Amino acid sequence: MFGISIPDLFVLLAYLVGITVIGIWTSKKIKSTGDFFMANRRFGKVMMIAQAFGAGTHTDQPVTVTGAAYTTGLAGIWYQWMWIFSTPFYWIIAPIYRRLRYITMADFFKERYGNSLAILYTFMGLLYFCMDIGIMLKGTGVTIEGLTGGAMPEGATILVATVLFVIYGIAGGIIAAVITDLIQGILILVLSFLLIPFALNAVGSISAVHDGLPEYMFSLVAPHEMTLFFIVMIVISGLVGVVVQPHHMAIGGSGKTEVACRTGWTYGNFLKRFATMGWAFIGVFAAFLIPGLAFEKRELAFGIMSRNLLPTGLVGLMIASMLAAVMSTCDAFMVHASALFTRNIYLPYINPNASEKALLITARSSSILVVIGGVFFAFAFPSVIGGILTVLKVTAYLGIAFWAGVIWKRANRYGAWASALSMAAVSLFTENILGWPLHHQIALFLPVGVVVMIVVSWLTKQEPEEQLRKFYTLLDTPVGKEERLRKEKIEIMLEGVSEGKEHKKANSSLTEKFISNKEEDGLLIVDLLSLHKKFSWTRYRTDILGFLTAVTTVVLMILLMMFLASLGS
Repeated sequence: MFGISIPDLFVLLAYLVGITVIGIWTSKKIKSTGDFFMANRRFGKVMMIAQAFGAGTHTDQPVTVTGAAYTTGLAGIWYQWMWIFSTPFYWIIAPIYRRLRYITMADFFKERYGNSLAILYTFMGLLYFCMDIGIMLKGTGVTIEGLTGGAMPEGATILVATVLFVIYGIAGGIIAAVITDLIQGILILVLSFLLIPFALNAVGSISAVHDGLPEYMFSLVAPHEMTLFFIVMIVISGLVGVVVQPHHMAIGGSGKTEVACRTGWTYGNFLKRFATMGWAFIGVFAAFLIPGLAFEKRELAFGIMSRNLLPTGLVGLMIASMLAAVMSTCDAFMVHASALFTRNIYLPYINPNASEKALLITARSSSILVVIGGVFFAFAFPSVIGGILTVLKVTAYLGIAFWAGVIWKRANRYGAWASALSMAAVSLFTENILGWPLHHQIALFLPVGVVVMIVVSWLTKQEPEEQLRKFYTLLDTPVGKEERLRKEKIEIMLEGVSEGKEHKKANSSLTEKFISNKEEDGLLIVDLLSLHKKFSWTRYRTDILGFLTAVTTVVLMILLMMFLASLGS
């Protein structure tokens, strides 16, 4: 039935019913838009890790990495590892989101650069969510179609998954998303490694795979597509643009402490980087076991491997895992998108006097429109990889404005507009007129964006002093010291549940004593241009120790990947 056995179908239905009931059950926790959008900043470290991992991991990723690894070898991992070098920066960026106490990323652009940039970002953010939801649904549909031999067509899978995550996402908001992320995160890890033992049994030995495939298939750099230059360019572009992905205001800012936000965003994503290794090896095994897939069909490799290798019962679990991966992210993105529309379009321009109840109704109804846009893109994108690379460029256009806005007080709205427009123009010209590949476009439009931002900001009027004072006072005020903001009459958009040094109870945890109780006010990124005056070990040790620990984790993961690649050679 539907291309799978009755036991597999039972496993799948049990999962779908269970996760939907749990999501709807959380609706009783939603009393306000603060609950719906940010869970009133109540999450601890475990839930923050679950949120970052669940929202950041979805079915298009194993489809993309496995498909790319099918033709380029282990180097295909960089379609997701493009952010591995960005991950240590999450440790030092997360407190920025948390201290600003904003609800959406558009709030950042409004408070730092004014209304025009906020409007631009809001539409870019909504477009981002529509495209990313479309990519995820596309990846899920392609994989399940391959897994069921076409019995569950791509379009039907997209529609079923959409209906289910919309039901519990609208009911429970971000709380439903994060609670289901915790459950679905386990299934996503299952998805990542479930196929490997069966693939190893099918190939006979790793040595046989090495003998049967070209040597470059076991290298992290490929002679085509994933060349070293391509990898370097997408890594740099990823670091520039990742900070303005519109869901990251919640991913980095919905924890009740700065340490919870740091830990969740950084190590939730390291879990994802670890899972990515499994997807790359599955692609290499697929190249050995099912050779001959056309390039345009390579994204079917993950689904075909699942269908060919998994026994009865585990096929249903694999489909459930894939649906878990897409639904855990789509529901979160749906909620974040509704926050952008409600807070940055509806409230300021349509109904400034809206009640909390009206805002909550608007949030729930607007989220459906974003999902409809996502379904449109799911059918419009020709491939999953093509969609991912399009999103990578779009986020980079405003990424420079974020970095400059935090680091450099002289950065202004004119520089931000000029930078974004010039980068978009260079990208369109080099792609459509000159026919340049993506990595060559990035090598030109990123430097152009930086130079234009600096030059135009220097030549034009600085942002109002009071506006800058409020923005940087927020950044200089740690969580738990909100009284300082109230004394200076600075608006706190959403304080939520705050725990800091002044409010924290004694905690015997070694981690809390080492990090939280010694956390100082300084943030390296915010103070970057004045470090020569402000630097002290005490002031920045949390940033430094956490960043170095994360860098060490990156090095160890890459060394582990290289070691695994060498086995059997």
